[in-house]
Amino acid sequence: MKQFKVTAVLKDLSIRFRREVREASLYVTTTIGVCLSMLSFLVILGLYVNGRVRNFLVSEDMFFPQLSTRTMSRSPYFQFLCTSSTSAAPSLPFQSPVTGEGEWRDPKRRWHSMNDKELLWRASMVPQIEYPYNRTPKVAFMFLTRGRLPLAPLWEKFFKGHEGLYSIYIHTSPEFSDEPPESSIFCNRRIPSKPVEWGKSSMIDAERRLLANALLDFSNERFVLLSETCIPVFNFQTIYNYLISSNQSFVGSFDDPRRVGRGRYNKRMLPTVTISDWRKGSQWFEVNRRIAVEIISDVKYYPVFRDHCKPPCYMDEHYFPTLVSKLFWEVNSNRSITWVDWSRGGSHPAKFSGKDVSEAFLSMIRSKSNCTYNGGVTTICFLFARKFHPSTLGPLLRVAPNLLGFNS
Repeated sequence: MKQFKVTAVLKDLSIRFRREVREASLYVTTTIGVCLSMLSFLVILGLYVNGRVRNFLVSEDMFFPQLSTRTMSRSPYFQFLCTSSTSAAPSLPFQSPVTGEGEWRDPKRRWHSMNDKELLWRASMVPQIEYPYNRTPKVAFMFLTRGRLPLAPLWEKFFKGHEGLYSIYIHTSPEFSDEPPESSIFCNRRIPSKPVEWGKSSMIDAERRLLANALLDFSNERFVLLSETCIPVFNFQTIYNYLISSNQSFVGSFDDPRRVGRGRYNKRMLPTVTISDWRKGSQWFEVNRRIAVEIISDVKYYPVFRDHCKPPCYMDEHYFPTLVSKLFWEVNSNRSITWVDWSRGGSHPAKFSGKDVSEAFLSMIRSKSNCTYNGGVTTICFLFARKFHPSTLGPLLRVAPNLLGFNS
């Protein structure tokens, strides 16, 4: 009887032991399975995040140098959210990233897939050490236009023979899609653009967009804003030397006590912008690289102007003059280098037709004024002039070779 009880106890213990082993084995198997699943999820998530970050920082269809983070400082624009929609346009085909000096140079195309937020963030990167190549400074010519450039043949003669000393950027209406022939220096110079309304913040957005695209080329040192009605009144070498050698920028900025000046000030701008800060000036500016970076990085003054300077306050006449006067007064000449004629009155300057163009007229623009330049007095005060109707092209091409010294 005792033997039977012992056998029954041993059999029961054996059954319990096998059950415990099976349960333990199931638990271990389940635990291992869960751990492997979590590990796989983390690996996949890591690859996804890494890919997203890589695509954001180094877009494969975009010209941008791969810089060490120690050679840059990040602009406060990184924390600022502005409009991020882009105009509808085809993206460039895939291009493998390149290394070396070519990365820092003028890309063959201006088009890219970045929105404004990404563009301004990238453009605000500032090298903190010496450039790793022999850098020849260039002048960025930024054209803000509605469509085509009717005076392009004149500009072609102006730029001829000076490759490597200039860059061209064109902001047009988004619906404009015509492209100059491949032989033209204006071919593939358009940047991703958005609609622009005269006197509104979209005008400033377009100008900042031009500056940001031009800043991506680290060889660009001076930045001049032009329109489709602008003409040069000196040859390229004279204008290049004038800008590159200048120790000041050229932003028209003055305190206008009239209704069209201080009368446009909005007290809601306080305390960021006071009435004593308020300035007026020409939309057509020229700035050096340092000021250009600060303009596209501005997140303090831009929102104030956008929200409180609306018609009859025209942001393009006040934002840049006030910003530059407030932050860079010591390196600004307080004058524009683009000549216009306001003598006829009205809200827009005079427009010139073919019958107005003559050597005497252009000579007056070139040398009738006196101004300061690098601490001295000069008669070369205006390098460009506007507004010239398309009908002026023929007369200008006849005058240019002799008076302006353009290549024929």
